[in-house]
Amino acid sequence: MTIELHGYEYSVYAWIARFALHEKGVGYTWVEVDPFADDVPAAYLDLHPFRRVPALVDGGFTLYETGAITRYLDDRFDGPALRPAAPEARARVDQVLSIVDSYVYWPLVRQVFSHGVFAARVGEPADRAEYDRGLAAAPRVLDALDRLAAGGDFLVGDALTLADIHLAPMLSYFSTDDDGMALLRQRARLATWWSAVSVRPAFRDTMPRLPDGPA
Repeated sequence: MTIELHGYEYSVYAWIARFALHEKGVGYTWVEVDPFADDVPAAYLDLHPFRRVPALVDGGFTLYETGAITRYLDDRFDGPALRPAAPEARARVDQVLSIVDSYVYWPLVRQVFSHGVFAARVGEPADRAEYDRGLAAAPRVLDALDRLAAGGDFLVGDALTLADIHLAPMLSYFSTDDDGMALLRQRARLATWWSAVSVRPAFRDTMPRLPDGPA
């Protein structure tokens, strides 16, 4: 049965799900859904009543919430394990996933990236105050992640985990802003990790192609 992943092409969370699918070696069909449109199909709202992305369809099984999707993919399919077996390492991965959702997404993506990069590229107005608030909050977030980073190519242990898969797309969007990239480079362990994860084939192959800007 073919896996379907429903998502919006620029959604960082849809990117996370695609990244996980590629790392697991799972084929899938992409179904584009714009959650910001006025006419989101009723069939999609049956999959995701909160009008967000992504949503996964695996035969008769449907699932939304990105963390649930990536854990399901790890449990459901063969391929490299994306969560460590040791309780301490597994807890660290879960901690990073929680940090990503609770403290990374809003300032680094919704504020810095959205208002510092994306709005201009799609010809929409940006809110400089929102950007400034996100940039001001970023050092605390990056410092916390830098302290947790293992100091090598992976955030936790010696193999790729869901911690890497969930954080990398967020920091990719953040680092498209010049000030964001400068802040990232100031954190040695995080910068070392970023240099490794940002060249992984699965990461590069699933990276959204951002618009160049208004004509």
